[in-house]
Amino acid sequence: MEKIPMTPDGFVRLEEELKFLKGTARPEVVKAIGEAREHGDLSENAEYHAAREKQSFIEGRIKELEDLVSRAQIIDISQMSGDQVRFGARVLLADEDTDEEKEYQIVGAHEADLKIGRISIVSPLGKALIGKKAGDSVDVTTPGGRKSFEVIEVKYA
Repeated sequence: MEKIPMTPDGFVRLEEELKFLKGTARPEVVKAIGEAREHGDLSENAEYHAAREKQSFIEGRIKELEDLVSRAQIIDISQMSGDQVRFGARVLLADEDTDEEKEYQIVGAHEADLKIGRISIVSPLGKALIGKKAGDSVDVTTPGGRKSFEVIEVKYA
């Protein structure tokens, strides 16, 4: 069984979502199905069909989260240091065309969120950054075209 690397924070978020789905969402949808059944003919009951569809989604997500949690390899970033980019590193990059600086953290695929600066270790940029040090240049093919970045700083916090 292949382990899935993730940060302690990412693992906690997955566990919280799983707890919510099992403890709140699942009972709510079961109740909604019961109430919709009371309305009679199920073949033309839109509420019933919507609740069953939601139940199917919830059950699928619960199975997915249980699998992720069971295969999680939690990597404690607070114990890491160094000047090379590895899993968990916070990397300050400068776009070589615009000089715009952005900071990213290298995280597991299931906790990546570009809006908050978390990129997956398996993303094109994440892969290109692994092993780089401050001062190194990185060329990446992105959906927007080819980009070049300079690694300004690597830190573990």
